[in-house]
Amino acid sequence: MAWYIVLGVIVLAIAYVFYNYFRIKKMNEGTADMADMAKIIRDGATTFMKTEYKTIAIVVVVVALVFTLFVEATSGITFLMGACMSSIVCVLGMRSATYANVRTANKARETLSIGETVKVALCGGSISGLSVQAFGLLGLLLVVLFGGIDKDAVSTGLLANLECNPSIMRITTYSLGCSLVAMFNRVAGGNYTKAADISSDILAKLRHDMPEDDSRVPNVVADFIGDNVNDIAGNCSDLLESFVATMAAAIMIAVTIFTGDQAGAAVATEATFNATCLYPIVLAGGGLLGCLLGLGYAAVRKMGDNPSRELNLATWISAGMTILIGLGASYLVFKDVPLYDDFVCGWASPWISSVLGIVSGIAIGSLTEYYTSTDFKPTRALASIATEGEAFVITKGDAIGSRSCLLPILVIGVALFLSGKLCGTYGIALSSLGMLAFVGATVSIDAFGPIADNAGGLAESCHLDANVRVITDKLDSVGNTTAAIGKGFAIGSAAFATVSLIVAYVSNYTAVDAQPVLNVASFIVIAGAIIGGALIEYFSALLTDNTIESAKLMADEGDRQLSVPGVLEGKVRPDYNRCIEMAAKQALRKMLVPSVLALFIPVVGGFLFGVEFVGGLLVGATIVAIPRALFMGNSGGAFDNAKKYIEGGFLKGFGKGSSAHKAAVTGDTVGDTRKDVVGVALDIFIKTMSTVANTLATVFSHFTLIR
Repeated sequence: MAWYIVLGVIVLAIAYVFYNYFRIKKMNEGTADMADMAKIIRDGATTFMKTEYKTIAIVVVVVALVFTLFVEATSGITFLMGACMSSIVCVLGMRSATYANVRTANKARETLSIGETVKVALCGGSISGLSVQAFGLLGLLLVVLFGGIDKDAVSTGLLANLECNPSIMRITTYSLGCSLVAMFNRVAGGNYTKAADISSDILAKLRHDMPEDDSRVPNVVADFIGDNVNDIAGNCSDLLESFVATMAAAIMIAVTIFTGDQAGAAVATEATFNATCLYPIVLAGGGLLGCLLGLGYAAVRKMGDNPSRELNLATWISAGMTILIGLGASYLVFKDVPLYDDFVCGWASPWISSVLGIVSGIAIGSLTEYYTSTDFKPTRALASIATEGEAFVITKGDAIGSRSCLLPILVIGVALFLSGKLCGTYGIALSSLGMLAFVGATVSIDAFGPIADNAGGLAESCHLDANVRVITDKLDSVGNTTAAIGKGFAIGSAAFATVSLIVAYVSNYTAVDAQPVLNVASFIVIAGAIIGGALIEYFSALLTDNTIESAKLMADEGDRQLSVPGVLEGKVRPDYNRCIEMAAKQALRKMLVPSVLALFIPVVGGFLFGVEFVGGLLVGATIVAIPRALFMGNSGGAFDNAKKYIEGGFLKGFGKGSSAHKAAVTGDTVGDTRKDVVGVALDIFIKTMSTVANTLATVFSHFTLIR
């Protein structure tokens, strides 16, 4: 019965998503210029996604065939399901954002009301957020309902005779399908958007002293498109992948606890096993219901002039409802079944573990806001030191990024420790899931940022009244903070998800009735850990080089067009399509190698050196990637908002065009690649490697070249 209640919540959420989608489409786009510019953005984003998915489709089909033929007969189908669910969410989120951006700008033009404008942007964002949670949960629920969870089942591929548990394989390949699409979207989308953004900033602010988002700059429209293909589509696939991975890890750990030599396993019954498999799905469904209530309330209430308060209220309602529903579900699911010895607080142990994750997510978001928002000291100090030049800006921004790593990682570490103590390895997975149980709300509010940013850009490029730009600028400033919080949340959730996947990985290759242990004192594990950490640095450098190379080519093309008579004077329209095509071509050409690395590294390591080496690889990569991603995201967010702080006239004596402003623009240019390319891709990199390792754990344990 519980499975079908969750299915009912999913159907309700999807219905609400499409209601909002068609409601957004019916709204007025505004002036002819606004409609024209919005169509260019929408068509450019759609063309990019279509071209990207031609490559993704080939890779997905090949990998699905490999799984079906050589690993497990039905796993190719579930892999395709994961890729399809992730793709649906990406396309739906991106399309809704390209409709919502111009309608947000027009609502500001028509009403000059911040509250009414916020509602439109949040409506567009809620389509992305609720889709992530609803479709991600729908796919996993279908895998479980039609395939079941049989702890004792054995299956093989169509051509190979390697035995594996088909239930585990179907769940992990579904998660891997989501991971692969997320990796491609983040790498390609990040290159696209930041090459366009950096080249646009260099042309407008440094080379020609022009306003931001000036329609005379050929790269501007490509920048608008990039906001949608990376900050919307890429973010949707990123958080969907984390959400699915944590549910998958919880179910895998439930299977291995019941079949393994772990605390209390001997006294557990089939009812215990069923309860531990059911609770992650019910918790995720309860979180989805909480998000529906929180976002629905925000949609109907009368909003004031404080966008941050309105957005925070929706998050708090969603999180609060998730906690309450999770408590009731924990009682109903676990009250009448024998419990493992690890469940220190009885039936409440799983719920407490999930609450630890929820609290951690809120804490990481708040810490990210402190280090990146102009309301607090770090970013204001960074803006103030811009008067001393670029070197001071970069050095100070690096210090802020490094300092911002400690407390979020401390929060993650404490939450993992407590959840493990209270509920064993199962508790670690539930803590991870708790952090993502209301992901529908967090992604909705994160998506608010790029929609508001696009709305402000449209107001500028379409020469709307200055009062309109005041409203969109305020929303954009709030959106920058919500985006930074969203990136911190994504990184934190990736840390939790990866730890859960590592625990599940060790359990997957451990023999039945044996305690799952990864010996970190082993030279094999240490070798893997060192190489895993180095791979993170290499991956970061690869993405940075690709983006900067693309940005330089686009800046040169923009300069060439601005030298055409009449373009700089505003009498001749620049060739936007040329820059859009350049951004897309460069991004798609450079996405394959970084994306495929995450697939091949654990495969090669596993077949050459075995399961322990891969375990070390995952641990080393995770330990290096988490602080690296936090540093990248928070320093980049601080750079961005310090620039906006100066542009807003808050640094006395220094405004747009001043030496301090140009120094801050340099910092923002450095930060762009950090926060929107490297930082956001690192979390998917470690999650994808961990998911691949889980999928092939039993294969590695049987076939290793060097023993």
